[in-house]
Amino acid sequence: MKENIKPATGRLGVLVVGVGGAVATTMITGTLAARKGLAKAIGSIAQMATMRMQDGKEHLIKDIVPLVDLNDIVFGGWDIFADDAYEAAMYAEVLKEKDLNLVKDELKAIKPMPAAFDHNFAKRLNGTHIKNAATRWDMVEQLREDIRTFKANNNCDRIAVLWAASTEIYVPLAEEHKSLAALEKAMKENNTEVISPSMCYAYAAIAEGAPFIMGAPNLCVDTPAMWEFSKKMNVPIAGKDFKSGQTLMKTVLAPMFKTRMLGVSGWFSTNILGNRDGEVLDQPENFKTKEVSKLSVIDNIFEPEKFPDLYGDVYHKVRINYYPPRKDNKEAWDNIDIFGWMGYPMEIKVNFLCRDSILAAPIALDLVIFSDLALRAGMCGIQTWLSFFCKSPMHDFEHEPVHDLFQQWRMVKETLRNMVGETAPSYLD
Repeated sequence: MKENIKPATGRLGVLVVGVGGAVATTMITGTLAARKGLAKAIGSIAQMATMRMQDGKEHLIKDIVPLVDLNDIVFGGWDIFADDAYEAAMYAEVLKEKDLNLVKDELKAIKPMPAAFDHNFAKRLNGTHIKNAATRWDMVEQLREDIRTFKANNNCDRIAVLWAASTEIYVPLAEEHKSLAALEKAMKENNTEVISPSMCYAYAAIAEGAPFIMGAPNLCVDTPAMWEFSKKMNVPIAGKDFKSGQTLMKTVLAPMFKTRMLGVSGWFSTNILGNRDGEVLDQPENFKTKEVSKLSVIDNIFEPEKFPDLYGDVYHKVRINYYPPRKDNKEAWDNIDIFGWMGYPMEIKVNFLCRDSILAAPIALDLVIFSDLALRAGMCGIQTWLSFFCKSPMHDFEHEPVHDLFQQWRMVKETLRNMVGETAPSYLD
């Protein structure tokens, strides 16, 4: 069914939580360079991917649906450190100084607002640029004021809020998360055990009519309370956890094994990472949040209850090790024990020397661009079609998440085609 999509007129303010982090500064630098014609938006589905339409031709996605122009994006955000985006990017050491200098003036102009932060949720970080909030509700009100002020000062028509900050400690789903009334009550009563800072950002964004994208595995907008609120406010929410490196490989390899009906007896995954994200994940409470996200992937793809002979007893282990010398250049190893005809065993070993933020930056940008599109198309609540970009796709209790990368890509294309009133071509897509 064709959607009535509002045009992408005016400016889109993109407020990033963790605007001084490695992912955020890499995304911002690349976007600024791309719109000056100094770099290509490589890795961005919104900018570079094509789709086959009913006319039998391949068209750029940005020519099919009205996406925001990169020139109309204004960046801002919050961070627990006061460094401007240029200083922060230099500290992150993801991009070379010569590349940062291409857009130095623009980066210097991006100065973070004080962050809503609770040291108990990220004990390895000691923020110096933080808000003083008496309660979680006060934290929300301050964030809402920040959003309104940024929107007015930068003459923005719309805002999107992106979490690109560190992984918080593991918070299990509680009664306070199961209804909007219970969530608001817990915020006003300052229940800091169950209300995380990320929930305050999400609530503030939704309250201000801004899509919220969760780029970490935190329990945040994946709760009944936030689903209720996002539908009430007609705002899209998306997440969670950018699917950038090792998990991206899993969502490609696991469907291959299943399609060929090859069995898997074990999958051991380990990483070394030296950036701030790696430091935070060195804390067991924070790693548990990430571990839950990473472990969920292959079970969903393999469907062991349907194929017990092949996947009924898979030993799946995930480890992340903080190793400062490697900085943002994460290295991932996978050892996969598979078996084939007559049960004979085989092994596959994958060594992925990746750049964490280089892979995550276009994902973050695409999630912002497509969430803004969803807002203008009148879509609200969980955007399951954006599962393609996430390790742990959000879903309600009535549905199972889709992890298979190729099924997720079909979901993206089907949604975009529906927006413009087209159906998939009758031949192989």
